[in-house]
Amino acid sequence: MIIVLVLIFGLVALMAAAFVVLPLLRAEKREPMPRRTWFAAAAGLATMALGLGVYAALGQPQLALTSLTGPSKNDYPALVAMLAQRMPQRPGDIEGWTLLGRGYLALGNPVQAEKALAQAVDAAKQEQGAAQPQLLSSYGEAMTEAAGQVTKEAEGVFRQALDEDPKDLVSRYYIGLALASRGDKAGALELWETVLADAPPNTPWRSDLVNQVAALKAQTGGAAPNPMAMVQQLADRLQNDPNDLNGWLMLIRAYAVLGDKPKAMAALVKARDVFANQAPAQAALAKAAQDNALN
Repeated sequence: MIIVLVLIFGLVALMAAAFVVLPLLRAEKREPMPRRTWFAAAAGLATMALGLGVYAALGQPQLALTSLTGPSKNDYPALVAMLAQRMPQRPGDIEGWTLLGRGYLALGNPVQAEKALAQAVDAAKQEQGAAQPQLLSSYGEAMTEAAGQVTKEAEGVFRQALDEDPKDLVSRYYIGLALASRGDKAGALELWETVLADAPPNTPWRSDLVNQVAALKAQTGGAAPNPMAMVQQLADRLQNDPNDLNGWLMLIRAYAVLGDKPKAMAALVKARDVFANQAPAQAALAKAAQDNALN
């Protein structure tokens, strides 16, 4: 990309050179130019060339290029900053405020996320009469992260989301957290176990919730979750729904962690058969085999 910027500067330099040299060439046909005139022209061109070289070597051409092309799709903070600049002129843009709020959450800025998502909720109520459950749960999450706890107001938002969608996983998790903080460990356990039952196997926070449930059960004298039983549940589900690549990857990893390499290898062989004609899936399975020493 920097090469593009250099080419742009080069084009500008050539245009400038044309403005300097062409009049001199035309004038030379009429009468010879003094040496100092040619020297001035050469000095001007040399100055432009030197300036371009110094800027490319010591300056920050990438900044200038960014100003021309906008932020890269991989530059998440820059994308969020750009969206933040645009949104004040679009107060009724529900999707824009929602994306901005979730972007701030991903960047670890819950205070700004709460403000953006509050704007999204207000816009949704004005435009649609009510906010969607997923928007409400994101708003409640931002409120919780900003306060460092599930506040009474945040719990109210989560319960409002559950009124619209009783299966909303995020709201159920945070309400369980509120119950646990109030000492209602039995209520929290009951709610969190339903979350684990409904959450997809590849949910990123699933293992953390399993640990929280285990810790809570230890505090209440209950039995911790049985890892083998959970792995068997996953294996049984894949028998009925084999087209879940992430499920197979998790099962292979789970058997390997438990030290049962024969079952891990059997799961690998089965998954390779299920996805026999899918190159991306085969590549993912090959990596799983390598990571778990199954080759």
